[in-house]
Amino acid sequence: MDKPRLLIVEDDDHLRRSLVRSLRPWYVIDEASDGKDASERLTSKRFDVVLSDINLPQVSGVDLLRLVRDCDLDVPVILMTGQPSLDTAIEAIDLGAFTYLKKPFEQGALERALGRASKLGRLARMKREALASFGDRAALSGDRAGLAASFQRALDSLWVAFQPILDGQTQKTIGFEALLRCKEPSMPTPTAVIEAAERLGRVHDLGRQVRECAASSFTPTDPNVLLFVNVHAAELDDQELYSPNAPLVKLASNVVLEVTERAALDDVADTRRRARKLRNLGYRIAVDDLGAGYAGLTTFANLEPEVVKLDMSLVRNIQDSPVRSRIVEGITDLCRSLSMKVVAEGIETMHEFRQIKELGCDYLQGFLFGMPEPVLINGVER
Repeated sequence: MDKPRLLIVEDDDHLRRSLVRSLRPWYVIDEASDGKDASERLTSKRFDVVLSDINLPQVSGVDLLRLVRDCDLDVPVILMTGQPSLDTAIEAIDLGAFTYLKKPFEQGALERALGRASKLGRLARMKREALASFGDRAALSGDRAGLAASFQRALDSLWVAFQPILDGQTQKTIGFEALLRCKEPSMPTPTAVIEAAERLGRVHDLGRQVRECAASSFTPTDPNVLLFVNVHAAELDDQELYSPNAPLVKLASNVVLEVTERAALDDVADTRRRARKLRNLGYRIAVDDLGAGYAGLTTFANLEPEVVKLDMSLVRNIQDSPVRSRIVEGITDLCRSLSMKVVAEGIETMHEFRQIKELGCDYLQGFLFGMPEPVLINGVER
């Protein structure tokens, strides 16, 4: 196995040269005397481990750690300092520092830390490469700092695609669902972006960006066409959602807010009042992903949705499943008695379409009728 590549960042020339001499037998070493030089090396080369002082000219060791996480999620960073600070230590660990050494340290302790760090770094990289080879690219954003950097890139490159929703009887387009998309390779699916937002506590940021993109991109020629926009349960606590100046409010009479059933509403206070405020702004409400999550009596009683969307797991191959057919038929009949419209999602084949139509679902959605597109099929291209 090749020697691990080590970057040593230390502004004390004597200590840096001493470290290089003592570690050269086991590592291929690059050295930098300040944060700026280290930053340039990090953006041009891949390292197996980074050993850096915290107090550096131009760029601090903690700032350098942030840069490392922007460039490489897996390289371990060992920080050194002669003036330890609890706040700095906490920040360093939160950003994913491998360990934190107080100067002066024993050579043996440093060698053990570097050896373990380089091995674990290689292991993490191999794991990500294996996951990527099997298509699970969502697993590429592992540590918190790397996840934050990836999520921010996803947010910066976010756009919405529109998928048509058809009338179940006439097959005419009655609306479009705005679907989250981004250009961040490590988050290739909407689920990956949403899970990152949940882990980072940034669901509100994501929701605001999606709603703004949907509002600015929605330009239908038919004034009666509906726009379905997903809302995470946690967004019901975001005051911006209820603002009369929010971008989506100008379209509120055409908007159906889909509250996903995959997230529980238990942590949202006074859901009924919040739903009433949204309706006062002109929105309609849908319960999304029925059959895939948490929704029960409380959800329906508090939200009183006008629309229910069946999860695609109920629709997939429904023509071959009497159980699924009975469930969908029962849900559709009950919803109709409560004046709720039912959308069947994920229809991909004519067999599924025929069975769903026979069961009486009001609206239809799926690849069979149209792929998500960056412009409206029946709208005005931006």
